[in-house]
Amino acid sequence: MIKLLILDVDGVLTTGALPYDADGNRRKSFYVQDGGAIRRWMAQGLQVAILSGREAPSVNARAEDLGIQIVIQGVPDKVPAYETICRQMNASDSEVAVMGDDLPDLALLSRCGFPIAVANAHRFAKRLARYVTRCNGGEGAISEGIERLLRYNGTHQDAYSRFQSLPRASA
Repeated sequence: MIKLLILDVDGVLTTGALPYDADGNRRKSFYVQDGGAIRRWMAQGLQVAILSGREAPSVNARAEDLGIQIVIQGVPDKVPAYETICRQMNASDSEVAVMGDDLPDLALLSRCGFPIAVANAHRFAKRLARYVTRCNGGEGAISEGIERLLRYNGTHQDAYSRFQSLPRASA
């Protein structure tokens, strides 16, 4: 069972674009359906952490908005941070899924129990992945990856049961 999901930021939580405003501040945008999926994941009693090589205040704001308590940013070597997160969450490698897209994520993808690469990931990340999303990073890939993990855990029906009773839209 996967009980901890570790997310990269640029290229996974976001599209990977790094736009700057007129004052030279980096701006990030996040996909609303990914946020909803993260909330469904956590509602199942499962954990999420964010691990990024870059640092941006908007990531902390988004994590706070979603209730993600572990956010580690600005680490070029992600392995020690990964190990710290796993210790804090009491999770073994086999209980961890990592969503990544680029070369700095390869060590984590090769180590975790359920590696996921986004559709537009580097080809080396895709080779290591147990699952490659159809959606690009920042465009629903997290939602898709979480659905796959919930199915893997056997909790998909529980996570989506309240939505199945809603009236269907007419064609």
